[in-house]
Amino acid sequence: MISSSKSVLDQSTIVTVGDTTWIAAYTDRLEARFDATVQSVSTVTAAQEKFHETTVDCIVTDYSLPETTGIDLVRRIRDTTTTLPILLGTTEGSEVIASEAIEAGVSDYIAIRVPPEKIVPDALQRTERALRDAQRSAAQRERARQFDATFHDTRSATWVLDTDGTLKRVNQAARDIINVDADAVVGDPFWTLPWWPSDTQTSDDVRRLIETAQRGEFGHVVVTQASATDKRVLDLSVQPVTDERGELTSIIIDSVEITERVDLERQLRRSEKLHRVTLNNMTDTVLMTDEDGEYTYVCPNVHFIFGYTADEIQQLGTIEDLLGEDLFDRKELAEREVLKNIETTATDKAGRKHTLLVNVREVSIQDGTVLYSCRDITKRKQREQALATLQETARDFLYAETHQEIAQHVVDDTFDVLGLDASAVYLFDADDNQLRPTTHSQALQEAHGPLPAVHADGLDLTSRSFVENETLYFDDVHDADRLINPATDIRSAAYIPLGNHGVFISGSRETGVFDDVTRELADLLAATAEAALDRVSRESQLREQDRELQRQNNQLTTLNRINETIREIDQALVEAETREEIDHTVCEQLTADGRFQFAWIGTLDDAGKTVTPHAWAGTNLGYLDAQSFRVSKERVEPAGRTATTGEATHISNVAADLHAASWRKEAISRDFLSVLSVPLVYNDLSYGVLTMYAETPDAFDETIQMVVSELGETIAAAISATERKQALLTTSMTRIEYEVSDPSFVLTQLATAADCTLTYEGGVQQTATGNFLFVTVDDAPLERVVAATDGLTVVEDVQQIRGGETGGVLRLRLSEPFLATELAGHGVVLRSVTSTVTGTTLIIDLPASSGVRHVTQLLTDRFGDTALVSKQTREQASEHGFYASVLDRLTNRQLEVLETAYYSGFFASPRKADGKAVADSLGISPQAFYQHIRSAQRKLFAALVDDHKPVAVGHSD
Repeated sequence: MISSSKSVLDQSTIVTVGDTTWIAAYTDRLEARFDATVQSVSTVTAAQEKFHETTVDCIVTDYSLPETTGIDLVRRIRDTTTTLPILLGTTEGSEVIASEAIEAGVSDYIAIRVPPEKIVPDALQRTERALRDAQRSAAQRERARQFDATFHDTRSATWVLDTDGTLKRVNQAARDIINVDADAVVGDPFWTLPWWPSDTQTSDDVRRLIETAQRGEFGHVVVTQASATDKRVLDLSVQPVTDERGELTSIIIDSVEITERVDLERQLRRSEKLHRVTLNNMTDTVLMTDEDGEYTYVCPNVHFIFGYTADEIQQLGTIEDLLGEDLFDRKELAEREVLKNIETTATDKAGRKHTLLVNVREVSIQDGTVLYSCRDITKRKQREQALATLQETARDFLYAETHQEIAQHVVDDTFDVLGLDASAVYLFDADDNQLRPTTHSQALQEAHGPLPAVHADGLDLTSRSFVENETLYFDDVHDADRLINPATDIRSAAYIPLGNHGVFISGSRETGVFDDVTRELADLLAATAEAALDRVSRESQLREQDRELQRQNNQLTTLNRINETIREIDQALVEAETREEIDHTVCEQLTADGRFQFAWIGTLDDAGKTVTPHAWAGTNLGYLDAQSFRVSKERVEPAGRTATTGEATHISNVAADLHAASWRKEAISRDFLSVLSVPLVYNDLSYGVLTMYAETPDAFDETIQMVVSELGETIAAAISATERKQALLTTSMTRIEYEVSDPSFVLTQLATAADCTLTYEGGVQQTATGNFLFVTVDDAPLERVVAATDGLTVVEDVQQIRGGETGGVLRLRLSEPFLATELAGHGVVLRSVTSTVTGTTLIIDLPASSGVRHVTQLLTDRFGDTALVSKQTREQASEHGFYASVLDRLTNRQLEVLETAYYSGFFASPRKADGKAVADSLGISPQAFYQHIRSAQRKLFAALVDDHKPVAVGHSD
């Protein structure tokens, strides 16, 4: 019994689906005992609307719903979410429904086999359990997300260890600390890993930290991690992870880098020394004067900006001699106490101009009353001017439409951006795998000479930058080991790759011109050019894609049109009753509404030398009368070639080789400019060819060829089905006898191996467990024949049905369908097979309307050397309808039992095998055997007495 106090059902929203008694009782009990929000619906559509409109915690549905099932509802909900609890109940429970429900993703399956009022408490308990499971799963997913967020935090290194302290997992932040592959050390003890120095003290500290976690305690330790380039101080904290039983499952170690904090503490202890070092090395210059401008303090680093020593600054005179007169208003300084960012120009000891930002503040430090803080912004001003020029360049790039135009803009603007007059752009030619100098400045050509194209092999500086996607800066390019023109006057040089497009080169006759600002600007110019080149490439690609899309749209329109035709043809084939109706319908549909200009179907004549038209439609204009459709592989009308090769023949442009064959002139005169001929083949039998003509070249693309070829198979299948239907209705048949000498036939192999005679007179079964065949053995013991099957891979199993010392009946299980099944697919009946060591005789019945040539072709393709021995026409009672009606009444198992009993001699008088023996051979109980036999006999007599009406058989003179 579920208590309503503190139940998970309270405050839950549950949707019940269905109108059955148990659903109603479940809904009433749920509303009466719990504070749940219950929404009852009766259809799948309504349930889906509730799911999408409101927050639903659980769905309880009946299996039987209007127009569909609850399993369909489960599948639709699972397309949206896999976590919502869904319970399905049914009074029609079965293993099949249960399996389908589980496969669809139901949370719980309830079999309703007791009165509803008794099943409701169990259903409520299952609902509560499903809701609790969903809540636990949600909590587990949230904890997993929280752990992943913590684990992948780039600000701290994290390791996950096994309980013995070996490494299991490590995040990216920890991987970045070391220069080795972290995956290579997974499984090693944590205190031996490359994160820690090799000294014994650190290893012992880390090991003790892990032992703390193994005791279930928290702890931390500070370690120093040193490398060739830097030194880190890490604060490691350990956390044991336990399961619900409190047992240790893993260990998590987090680190916090405290290098800065340790350094700060150290620096604070040495603050006085730090202050002196800072003043000597900072780039800003601090000066202090009295009211008259006389220096009272000069910062030791004054030479960074002005090039003078502190003593030399003192000897220059007052502050006005250094920074200029009227730098600021004294009254304004008195009012505001500080003036910031005063821009001025000063000249250094070497005579170079510097742009300075000066802050002025009133102070009272010893004799000093005014403090000046000077910052050199010369590079920044240059950068601002260069960025303004670069912005203009980027604007020009927006209107450029070719790579050549962009390259020219780069060269034209290099001087304004970088202050360098030597530049060039190489663009990559993928067809020749070469970098070609698309454009260059006059100054570069004068200093370097003609620029040759270079192979993209990385052997010179230009191709190396491109191939390795590496920016190269040289203070003196003559020091580079891959310089191919040592006579160049260029000294400073930069090679910057432009993505997949090429390389930007800039340089100067002077050395060392690429300072940090110039390098930054050069990179920006190259990046802007690369983005513009990417844009032009994308736009070119988009234009090509637009053209391709238009082509595909045209192709899709054509395909939709042909698919519509195929659907109409398929519908017509379903309704067709005769071969003639099929042929005419196909031709008329293909030429309706101007789809194709002309279409016809023909078959090979008896001699197999020409194709004879049987049906046609469209604008013929005497084309069929003007042609002789010879069968050949070359220089013949496409229908003749297709009939020869058995493959589709496509002529995209009839006029392309007008004088190659006479049929082309006849076709051109009737505006037949493209042709497609496809074979009509089903189950390896040819039913002719279908040939279509269009009034435009290239009317049959690859897609249409594929669709029409599949249509040919469909037409052939429809023709085959029609012939089989006609065969069932006819009373005239042809009996043919063939001699087959192919030793690969299964009965020939077995007869040869056992030195006996084998006879098949019907009795082939196809079941889920294999292909079964009954054969009669003459002139040999059954044991010898059974032993001979061991050497035949095609025989998977053999069973003795009946027999004595010599002869009997065997039931063979074959690994592939027997010949009778293949012939039946063509409306042909294999009456008997007799195999000996010298060969095999086949007796075959086929309707008089069917061609003997088709069967001969099928057997020849199957066995090779096949001889037709005799052929005779017979009149027979229309027994096929009766036989079919019996088969319709019997199950596969009943037919298998009936045939096995017959060949075992159960129906012989006297009986050669009793019911128990037959049941044992089938692996069933005698009771089951007799039940199957009685059911089969009852259905046979019902078909004979109730349905079958005898037909008089005879010949009239």
